[in-house]
Amino acid sequence: MRKPARLAVGLALLGLAAAGVAAAQTAPQPRVTNAQMETRPAAAGLEKEFRAIVSSHAAPAWIGYSVPLISGEHQMCCYSSLDNWSGSACCGVCRLEGKTDGGVNMQSEPVKLEGPRNMLVLFRIEQGRVQKIRSFSEDCQIDAGGVPFIWLTDARPAESVALLTSFVLNGDLNTKEGERASHSALSAIALHGDASVDRALEGFIAPNQPESLRRNTAFWLGSARGKRGYELLRRMAQDDPSEHVRNQVTFALSVSREPEALPELIRMAKSDSSTRVRGQALFWLAQKAGKKAAGTITEAIESDPDTDVKKRAVFALSQLPKDEGVPLLIQVARSNRNPVVRKQAMFWLGQSNDPRALAFIEEVLAH
Repeated sequence: MRKPARLAVGLALLGLAAAGVAAAQTAPQPRVTNAQMETRPAAAGLEKEFRAIVSSHAAPAWIGYSVPLISGEHQMCCYSSLDNWSGSACCGVCRLEGKTDGGVNMQSEPVKLEGPRNMLVLFRIEQGRVQKIRSFSEDCQIDAGGVPFIWLTDARPAESVALLTSFVLNGDLNTKEGERASHSALSAIALHGDASVDRALEGFIAPNQPESLRRNTAFWLGSARGKRGYELLRRMAQDDPSEHVRNQVTFALSVSREPEALPELIRMAKSDSSTRVRGQALFWLAQKAGKKAAGTITEAIESDPDTDVKKRAVFALSQLPKDEGVPLLIQVARSNRNPVVRKQAMFWLGQSNDPRALAFIEEVLAH
Protein backbone atom coordinates (compact mmCIF):
# COMPACT_ATOMS: atom_id res chain seq x y z
CA MET A 1 0.00 0.00 0.00
CA ARG A 2 1.38 3.41 -0.96
CA LYS A 3 2.13 5.92 1.78
CA PRO A 4 -0.74 8.35 0.92
CA ALA A 5 -3.21 5.46 0.97
CA ARG A 6 -1.90 4.22 4.31
CA LEU A 7 -2.18 7.79 5.67
CA ALA A 8 -5.78 8.07 4.47
CA VAL A 9 -6.72 4.77 6.09
CA GLY A 10 -5.05 5.81 9.34
CA LEU A 11 -6.89 9.13 9.41
CA ALA A 12 -10.18 7.35 8.71
CA LEU A 13 -9.58 4.93 11.58
CA LEU A 14 -8.76 7.85 13.89
CA GLY A 15 -11.98 9.53 12.81
CA LEU A 16 -13.99 6.41 13.60
CA ALA A 17 -12.33 6.13 16.99
CA ALA A 18 -13.07 9.78 17.77
CA ALA A 19 -16.70 9.29 16.72
CA GLY A 20 -16.93 6.29 19.03
CA VAL A 21 -15.56 8.30 21.94
CA ALA A 22 -18.03 11.11 21.23
CA ALA A 23 -20.93 8.64 21.10
CA ALA A 24 -19.86 7.14 24.40
CA GLN A 25 -19.69 10.59 25.95
CA THR A 26 -23.27 11.36 24.89
CA ALA A 27 -24.62 8.18 26.53
CA PRO A 28 -22.78 7.85 29.85
CA GLN A 29 -23.30 4.93 32.18
CA PRO A 30 -24.60 5.99 35.60
CA ARG A 31 -22.39 5.89 38.68
CA VAL A 32 -24.54 3.30 40.44
CA THR A 33 -23.45 1.01 43.28
CA ASN A 34 -25.25 -1.69 45.27
CA ALA A 35 -27.44 -2.63 42.31
CA GLN A 36 -28.48 -5.69 40.32
CA MET A 37 -27.57 -3.99 37.05
CA GLU A 38 -29.15 -4.82 33.70
CA THR A 39 -28.84 -2.92 30.41
CA ARG A 40 -31.47 -2.86 27.68
CA PRO A 41 -31.77 -0.85 24.43
CA ALA A 42 -34.59 1.66 23.97
CA ALA A 43 -33.86 2.42 20.33
CA ALA A 44 -37.16 0.83 19.23
CA GLY A 45 -39.11 3.27 21.39
CA LEU A 46 -38.57 4.47 24.94
CA GLU A 47 -42.17 4.32 26.12
CA LYS A 48 -42.76 0.89 24.59
CA GLU A 49 -39.73 -0.59 26.35
CA PHE A 50 -40.50 1.29 29.57
CA ARG A 51 -44.13 0.09 29.78
CA ALA A 52 -43.09 -3.50 29.06
CA ILE A 53 -40.65 -3.46 31.97
CA VAL A 54 -43.15 -1.84 34.36
CA SER A 55 -45.88 -4.35 33.58
CA SER A 56 -43.56 -7.32 34.09
CA HIS A 57 -42.15 -6.30 37.50
CA ALA A 58 -44.04 -6.98 40.70
CA ALA A 59 -41.00 -6.64 42.97
CA PRO A 60 -39.31 -3.25 43.46
CA ALA A 61 -36.91 -2.11 40.74
CA TRP A 62 -35.50 1.07 39.25
CA ILE A 63 -35.53 2.04 35.57
CA GLY A 64 -33.22 4.77 34.34
CA TYR A 65 -31.83 6.48 31.27
CA SER A 66 -29.80 9.54 30.31
CA VAL A 67 -30.83 12.67 28.39
CA PRO A 68 -29.08 16.01 27.68
CA LEU A 69 -29.21 18.50 30.57
CA ILE A 70 -30.28 22.06 29.89
CA SER A 71 -27.44 24.57 29.63
CA GLY A 72 -26.70 26.42 32.86
CA GLU A 73 -27.88 23.72 35.27
CA HIS A 74 -25.25 21.49 36.79
CA GLN A 75 -24.72 19.13 39.69
CA MET A 76 -28.16 17.98 40.80
CA CYS A 77 -26.87 15.72 43.55
CA CYS A 78 -27.76 14.97 47.15
CA TYR A 79 -26.85 16.78 50.33
CA SER A 80 -26.81 14.67 53.46
CA SER A 81 -24.55 13.81 56.38
CA LEU A 82 -20.79 14.13 56.14
CA ASP A 83 -20.52 10.34 56.35
CA ASN A 84 -22.05 10.19 52.88
CA TRP A 85 -19.62 12.67 51.36
CA SER A 86 -18.12 11.65 48.05
CA GLY A 87 -15.21 13.75 46.88
CA SER A 88 -15.85 12.92 43.23
CA ALA A 89 -19.47 14.06 43.32
CA CYS A 90 -20.93 17.40 44.35
CA CYS A 91 -22.31 16.28 47.66
CA GLY A 92 -23.46 13.08 49.35
CA VAL A 93 -24.31 9.68 47.95
CA CYS A 94 -27.87 9.64 46.61
CA ARG A 95 -29.62 6.68 48.23
CA LEU A 96 -32.60 5.47 46.24
CA GLU A 97 -33.94 3.03 48.84
CA GLY A 98 -34.81 3.44 52.50
CA LYS A 99 -34.96 6.58 54.56
CA THR A 100 -32.73 9.40 53.32
CA ASP A 101 -31.39 12.26 55.42
CA GLY A 102 -31.08 14.78 52.65
CA GLY A 103 -32.48 15.99 49.38
CA VAL A 104 -31.42 17.25 45.99
CA ASN A 105 -29.13 20.27 45.77
CA MET A 106 -29.50 21.85 42.33
CA GLN A 107 -27.01 24.58 41.49
CA SER A 108 -27.72 26.98 38.62
CA GLU A 109 -24.36 28.34 37.62
CA PRO A 110 -22.48 28.71 34.33
CA VAL A 111 -21.56 25.27 33.11
CA LYS A 112 -17.91 24.34 33.58
CA LEU A 113 -16.15 22.74 30.61
CA GLU A 114 -15.77 19.53 32.59
CA GLY A 115 -19.20 19.75 34.21
CA PRO A 116 -22.14 17.38 33.64
CA ARG A 117 -23.94 17.66 30.34
CA ASN A 118 -26.48 14.92 30.89
CA MET A 119 -29.23 14.12 33.37
CA LEU A 120 -30.33 10.78 34.74
CA VAL A 121 -34.08 10.18 34.90
CA LEU A 122 -34.98 7.36 37.30
CA PHE A 123 -38.30 5.63 38.01
CA ARG A 124 -39.02 3.35 40.97
CA ILE A 125 -41.51 0.67 40.01
CA GLU A 126 -43.37 -1.94 42.05
CA GLN A 127 -46.54 -3.98 41.51
CA GLY A 128 -46.74 -2.92 37.89
CA ARG A 129 -46.80 0.85 38.50
CA VAL A 130 -44.46 3.81 38.98
CA GLN A 131 -44.06 4.92 42.59
CA LYS A 132 -41.36 7.61 42.36
CA ILE A 133 -39.56 9.68 39.76
CA ARG A 134 -36.15 11.18 40.52
CA SER A 135 -33.58 13.04 38.44
CA PHE A 136 -29.87 13.67 38.98
CA SER A 137 -26.94 15.00 37.01
CA GLU A 138 -24.67 12.35 35.56
CA ASP A 139 -21.82 12.99 38.02
CA CYS A 140 -23.85 11.88 41.07
CA GLN A 141 -22.94 8.75 43.00
CA ILE A 142 -26.10 6.65 43.38
CA ASP A 143 -26.77 3.77 45.78
CA ALA A 144 -29.60 1.59 44.43
CA GLY A 145 -30.17 -0.23 47.73
CA GLY A 146 -29.61 -3.71 46.28
CA VAL A 147 -32.72 -3.77 44.08
CA PRO A 148 -32.68 -4.43 40.30
CA PHE A 149 -31.57 -1.42 38.26
CA ILE A 150 -32.52 -1.50 34.57
CA TRP A 151 -30.54 0.96 32.46
CA LEU A 152 -32.04 1.92 29.09
CA THR A 153 -29.63 3.00 26.36
CA ASP A 154 -30.37 5.14 23.29
CA ALA A 155 -33.18 7.11 24.96
CA ARG A 156 -34.26 10.04 22.76
CA PRO A 157 -34.92 13.32 24.62
CA ALA A 158 -38.25 14.01 22.90
CA GLU A 159 -39.47 10.52 23.79
CA SER A 160 -38.44 11.11 27.39
CA VAL A 161 -40.43 14.35 27.47
CA ALA A 162 -43.46 12.51 26.07
CA LEU A 163 -43.14 9.73 28.65
CA LEU A 164 -42.81 12.15 31.55
CA THR A 165 -45.70 14.24 30.23
CA SER A 166 -47.98 11.23 30.71
CA PHE A 167 -47.16 11.35 34.44
CA VAL A 168 -47.69 15.10 34.65
CA LEU A 169 -51.10 15.02 32.98
CA ASN A 170 -52.42 11.66 34.10
CA GLY A 171 -51.12 11.53 37.67
CA ASP A 172 -53.64 11.27 40.48
CA LEU A 173 -53.25 14.69 42.11
CA ASN A 174 -55.66 13.63 44.86
CA THR A 175 -53.03 11.33 46.39
CA LYS A 176 -49.67 12.37 47.82
CA GLU A 177 -47.89 9.73 45.77
CA GLY A 178 -49.53 10.89 42.54
CA GLU A 179 -48.90 14.54 43.31
CA ARG A 180 -45.21 13.89 44.05
CA ALA A 181 -44.82 11.90 40.83
CA SER A 182 -46.46 14.68 38.83
CA HIS A 183 -44.22 17.35 40.37
CA SER A 184 -41.10 15.24 39.87
CA ALA A 185 -41.99 14.55 36.24
CA LEU A 186 -42.55 18.26 35.61
CA SER A 187 -39.19 19.27 37.07
CA ALA A 188 -37.42 16.56 35.08
CA ILE A 189 -39.06 17.77 31.87
CA ALA A 190 -38.05 21.37 32.51
CA LEU A 191 -34.38 20.40 32.84
CA HIS A 192 -34.16 18.52 29.54
CA GLY A 193 -31.95 20.17 26.96
CA ASP A 194 -34.41 19.68 24.10
CA ALA A 195 -36.78 21.86 22.09
CA SER A 196 -39.71 19.54 22.77
CA VAL A 197 -39.75 20.78 26.37
CA ASP A 198 -41.11 24.22 25.52
CA ARG A 199 -44.02 22.70 23.57
CA ALA A 200 -44.85 20.46 26.53
CA LEU A 201 -44.72 23.30 29.05
CA GLU A 202 -46.89 25.45 26.81
CA GLY A 203 -49.52 22.72 26.99
CA PHE A 204 -49.30 22.66 30.78
CA ILE A 205 -50.27 26.33 31.09
CA ALA A 206 -53.41 26.06 28.96
CA PRO A 207 -56.46 27.50 30.78
CA ASN A 208 -58.13 24.07 30.92
CA GLN A 209 -55.25 22.61 32.97
CA PRO A 210 -55.51 22.54 36.80
CA GLU A 211 -54.41 25.69 38.62
CA SER A 212 -51.80 23.73 40.57
CA LEU A 213 -50.15 22.56 37.35
CA ARG A 214 -50.14 26.05 35.86
CA ARG A 215 -48.58 27.46 39.04
CA ASN A 216 -45.88 24.79 39.17
CA THR A 217 -45.10 25.19 35.48
CA ALA A 218 -44.71 28.96 35.91
CA PHE A 219 -41.80 28.43 38.30
CA TRP A 220 -39.88 26.26 35.84
CA LEU A 221 -40.58 28.63 32.96
CA GLY A 222 -38.86 31.39 34.88
CA SER A 223 -36.04 29.43 36.47
CA ALA A 224 -34.97 27.15 33.63
CA ARG A 225 -36.40 27.96 30.21
CA GLY A 226 -34.80 31.26 29.23
CA LYS A 227 -36.30 33.44 26.50
CA ARG A 228 -39.13 31.08 25.54
CA GLY A 229 -39.96 30.61 29.20
CA TYR A 230 -40.28 34.38 29.63
CA GLU A 231 -42.56 34.64 26.60
CA LEU A 232 -44.91 32.04 28.05
CA LEU A 233 -44.83 33.76 31.45
CA ARG A 234 -45.78 37.05 29.83
CA ARG A 235 -48.77 35.32 28.23
CA MET A 236 -49.78 33.94 31.63
CA ALA A 237 -49.33 37.34 33.29
CA GLN A 238 -51.70 38.94 30.83
CA ASP A 239 -54.22 36.20 30.10
CA ASP A 240 -54.46 33.64 32.91
CA PRO A 241 -57.86 34.05 34.59
CA SER A 242 -56.66 32.95 38.06
CA GLU A 243 -55.13 35.45 40.45
CA HIS A 244 -53.47 32.52 42.25
CA VAL A 245 -51.65 31.57 39.06
CA ARG A 246 -50.69 35.16 38.24
CA ASN A 247 -49.46 35.52 41.81
CA GLN A 248 -47.00 32.68 41.13
CA VAL A 249 -46.06 34.28 37.82
CA THR A 250 -44.72 37.32 39.71
CA PHE A 251 -42.22 35.08 41.49
CA ALA A 252 -41.33 33.25 38.28
CA LEU A 253 -40.60 36.57 36.57
CA SER A 254 -38.42 37.60 39.50
CA VAL A 255 -36.16 34.54 39.06
CA SER A 256 -35.99 34.81 35.27
CA ARG A 257 -32.68 36.02 33.88
CA GLU A 258 -34.28 37.54 30.79
CA PRO A 259 -34.03 41.37 30.76
CA GLU A 260 -37.64 41.70 29.60
CA ALA A 261 -38.90 40.05 32.80
CA LEU A 262 -38.41 43.18 34.92
CA PRO A 263 -40.62 45.49 32.80
CA GLU A 264 -43.36 42.84 32.79
CA LEU A 265 -43.13 42.55 36.57
CA ILE A 266 -43.44 46.34 36.83
CA ARG A 267 -46.49 46.23 34.57
CA MET A 268 -48.11 43.65 36.85
CA ALA A 269 -47.37 45.79 39.92
CA LYS A 270 -49.06 48.76 38.29
CA SER A 271 -52.03 47.34 36.45
CA ASP A 272 -52.98 43.76 37.36
CA SER A 273 -56.66 43.60 38.23
CA SER A 274 -55.97 41.78 41.52
CA THR A 275 -54.79 43.70 44.58
CA ARG A 276 -53.08 40.52 45.80
CA VAL A 277 -51.09 40.16 42.59
CA ARG A 278 -50.10 43.84 42.51
CA GLY A 279 -48.84 43.60 46.08
CA GLN A 280 -46.90 40.41 45.38
CA ALA A 281 -45.35 41.93 42.27
CA LEU A 282 -44.16 44.87 44.38
CA PHE A 283 -42.57 42.50 46.89
CA TRP A 284 -40.62 40.60 44.22
CA LEU A 285 -39.63 43.84 42.53
CA ALA A 286 -37.95 44.89 45.76
CA GLN A 287 -36.13 41.57 45.96
CA LYS A 288 -35.03 41.61 42.33
CA ALA A 289 -34.38 45.16 41.22
CA GLY A 290 -33.52 47.35 44.20
CA LYS A 291 -33.09 50.95 43.05
CA LYS A 292 -34.68 50.23 39.67
CA ALA A 293 -37.91 49.22 41.44
CA ALA A 294 -38.06 52.08 43.94
CA GLY A 295 -39.99 54.35 41.60
CA THR A 296 -42.70 51.75 40.94
CA ILE A 297 -43.01 50.97 44.65
CA THR A 298 -43.34 54.61 45.74
CA GLU A 299 -45.79 55.23 42.91
CA ALA A 300 -47.95 52.39 44.25
CA ILE A 301 -47.86 53.95 47.72
CA GLU A 302 -49.09 57.24 46.30
CA SER A 303 -51.49 56.13 43.60
CA ASP A 304 -52.82 52.59 44.09
CA PRO A 305 -56.49 52.79 45.12
CA ASP A 306 -56.27 49.85 47.52
CA THR A 307 -54.85 50.35 51.03
CA ASP A 308 -53.68 46.75 51.25
CA VAL A 309 -51.56 47.25 48.14
CA LYS A 310 -50.14 50.44 49.68
CA LYS A 311 -49.21 48.48 52.81
CA ARG A 312 -47.53 45.79 50.71
CA ALA A 313 -45.63 48.52 48.88
CA VAL A 314 -44.39 49.92 52.19
CA PHE A 315 -43.20 46.47 53.14
CA ALA A 316 -41.48 46.23 49.75
CA LEU A 317 -39.54 49.40 50.60
CA SER A 318 -38.32 47.68 53.76
CA GLN A 319 -36.86 44.93 51.56
CA LEU A 320 -34.69 47.32 49.56
CA PRO A 321 -31.05 47.85 50.58
CA LYS A 322 -31.10 50.18 53.60
CA ASP A 323 -29.42 53.08 51.83
CA GLU A 324 -32.32 53.07 49.39
CA GLY A 325 -35.23 51.85 51.50
CA VAL A 326 -34.81 53.73 54.79
CA PRO A 327 -34.90 57.26 53.29
CA LEU A 328 -37.99 56.34 51.29
CA LEU A 329 -39.69 54.88 54.38
CA ILE A 330 -38.92 58.07 56.30
CA GLN A 331 -40.43 60.11 53.49
CA VAL A 332 -43.60 57.99 53.54
CA ALA A 333 -43.87 58.15 57.33
CA ARG A 334 -43.39 61.90 57.28
CA SER A 335 -45.71 62.96 54.48
CA ASN A 336 -48.12 60.29 53.26
CA ARG A 337 -51.74 61.35 53.68
CA ASN A 338 -53.00 57.86 54.62
CA PRO A 339 -52.55 57.26 58.38
CA VAL A 340 -52.53 53.47 57.91
CA VAL A 341 -49.66 53.79 55.42
CA ARG A 342 -47.73 56.15 57.71
CA LYS A 343 -48.16 53.72 60.61
CA GLN A 344 -46.91 50.85 58.42
CA ALA A 345 -43.85 52.87 57.43
CA MET A 346 -43.09 53.64 61.08
CA PHE A 347 -43.35 49.96 61.93
CA TRP A 348 -40.81 48.92 59.32
CA LEU A 349 -38.50 51.78 60.25
CA GLY A 350 -38.56 50.43 63.80
CA GLN A 351 -37.55 47.00 62.49
CA SER A 352 -34.64 48.31 60.44
CA ASN A 353 -32.16 49.04 63.29
CA ASP A 354 -30.87 51.91 61.16
CA PRO A 355 -29.53 55.05 62.92
CA ARG A 356 -31.43 57.29 60.51
CA ALA A 357 -34.67 55.51 61.36
CA LEU A 358 -33.97 55.86 65.08
CA ALA A 359 -33.27 59.57 64.69
CA PHE A 360 -36.54 60.08 62.81
CA ILE A 361 -38.56 58.14 65.42
CA GLU A 362 -36.99 60.25 68.19
CA GLU A 363 -37.93 63.38 66.22
CA VAL A 364 -41.56 62.23 65.95
CA LEU A 365 -41.71 61.37 69.67
CA ALA A 366 -40.27 64.77 70.58
CA HIS A 367 -43.22 66.45 68.95
